[in-house]
Amino acid sequence: MAKSPETVSLDQLDKDQMKTFSDFLMSYNKLSEMCFTDCVRDFTSRDVKDTEEKCSLNCMEKYLKMNQRVSQRFQEFQMIANENALAMAQKTGKL
Repeated sequence: MAKSPETVSLDQLDKDQMKTFSDFLMSYNKLSEMCFTDCVRDFTSRDVKDTEEKCSLNCMEKYLKMNQRVSQRFQEFQMIANENALAMAQKTGKL
């Protein structure tokens, strides 16, 4: 039985959403593990110490800002690369 085009595109949408969610979870887990490793030192108490909490918040903030900055720079480089490719295509007459 062949799938309708709507079913195929919904399947692809579901796969894309799952990939996006999976990427988010991987990033979240990496951030959690990294900040936990860097900030949590005392396992003799159930309470989170103020210094650990402050360290964790700073770690998370720096990581998210760095991630945002890298994403911005990547987008900038992609736009420049696309503009250069378009200019080259126009110059060589392949457009």
